[in-house]
Amino acid sequence: MAEFWLPDVRVARKLSKDTDVLVLALVDTAAGPRIVGLPAEVDDAYKTAMGETVQQAALALGAKPELGHTVVLSAPGKLRIVVVGIEDIDDIDFSAQAATGAALRRVLGLKSRRSLRVGIAFAENYDVVTAVAEGALLGCYRYKPPADKPPIAEIRIIAPDVEDAALACDAAKIRAYGVCLARQWVNTPPNLLTPEIFAEEVAREAKARSVSFEIWDEERLEVEGFGGILAVGGGSDNPPRLVRLHYNPQPSLGLIDDAGTLSMRRTKADSTASFHLALVGKGITFDAGGLSLKSFENMSTMKYDMAGAAAVAAAVLTIADYAPNVEVTGWLALAENLPSGTAYRPSDVITMYNGVTVENANSDAEGRLVLADAISRAGEELPHLIVDIATLTGAARVALGDRTAALFSNAVTTSQLLDTAAFAAGEDVWQMPITEETKKKLESKVADLKSSGDRYGGAVTAAAFLREFVPEYTMWAHLDIAGPAFNRGEPYEHIPSDATGFGVLTLVNLALIIAAFDDDIFDGELYEADEDD
Repeated sequence: MAEFWLPDVRVARKLSKDTDVLVLALVDTAAGPRIVGLPAEVDDAYKTAMGETVQQAALALGAKPELGHTVVLSAPGKLRIVVVGIEDIDDIDFSAQAATGAALRRVLGLKSRRSLRVGIAFAENYDVVTAVAEGALLGCYRYKPPADKPPIAEIRIIAPDVEDAALACDAAKIRAYGVCLARQWVNTPPNLLTPEIFAEEVAREAKARSVSFEIWDEERLEVEGFGGILAVGGGSDNPPRLVRLHYNPQPSLGLIDDAGTLSMRRTKADSTASFHLALVGKGITFDAGGLSLKSFENMSTMKYDMAGAAAVAAAVLTIADYAPNVEVTGWLALAENLPSGTAYRPSDVITMYNGVTVENANSDAEGRLVLADAISRAGEELPHLIVDIATLTGAARVALGDRTAALFSNAVTTSQLLDTAAFAAGEDVWQMPITEETKKKLESKVADLKSSGDRYGGAVTAAAFLREFVPEYTMWAHLDIAGPAFNRGEPYEHIPSDATGFGVLTLVNLALIIAAFDDDIFDGELYEADEDD
């Protein structure tokens, strides 16, 4: 797998004299648009040389307080100024990630004979420092590293009055690396990231952290009866894999204290946490549709069908870097869905890992089969909460578009936790119901279940199918990320074209939220059925 490049990001007390590009924010206030973060000496020098202030010049060039809108000013000397819009000054904490990402993409487009030194000067508090650092790194991500010199030598976030600014920056770098790692896996061509190679890549990353791993090869999958994973992977010469990642907090130097607050002091985590979170990811490294063959148009981007597994792997690794007091297990169900003489057929009956028989209605509805096996296996360890994430259905994309994930769950508090975690990550999710009538679509005359129903409500039917494999009295949520996992259009804000890394930060935040609360908050309340169920 190609190594990706990210620039060096640090905090500084003041703007360096050798800064090539200064990034400022234009915010909307009651008194009108206003630039924030502008050092007085820069504005004075600009006014002396140009006869107007930086703000006047930016507005004359068409700068707008619209999120991600950018203009570039040439300042005295070699300094260039990038002004990026943020819609409302009251939303700067929330919008800084996206705005900084847009600004850094603009910086990368500037012509220069040498690597640029960039200063960002609108980080006014701890949360903004975190968001700015994340946005800068996410906006700089490229699949291919620079051929010779990096376009950006360094990024300095100017935060002279922000307590623990360096710590905020360090935490952001951990989070951004996790998102970019998921992006890199998803962007890797499928011949270079087969199920076996993907499993090995994840194991390599796990070895560098306090994360244990276990890999099921095709022989072990056969012996232990993972019928869904084996059926889906049976048509390919690249055999399937199941990967288990396990983070169990130990007393160590981490970034999270007992209250869930960022801290550099030694944690007091017990050797075994009181809450066990299981994350399950769909990892179809290429999906041709099997015998239910996709069209060329629908097949061309199907290397991204393992984005759920990439998100789970990256999230577990990132959580381990934070070291919160919550046990986390990640399950990656990896297979390649290709047509051949050994491929599974529509109307085949498959015996799943938990013994349930499933009539295969469509060989292009393979994701739910590998997920069902992995969910069943994850449930044997009695986790408190199982969250699966998958590029599962085109129906979710039809319903919610390309930037919003569908959220299904079996408990009110579970959906609230996921919604809170996603909001803090800047990732959009929308709760969907699993309606009573959906159960009838899964009825089969030859098996316990049918894998899919008709063309209507496809995302709901898929979620209903997965719910059948969740152990009784276990909290569960399902994220269908078919839309937001892959950006088919132009880059925007901190989101590149192609793989987005969607879901990584939502899952990381979920673990941190769980670690921050007392155990009592989960007693009973999480098992209340959702009114829509």
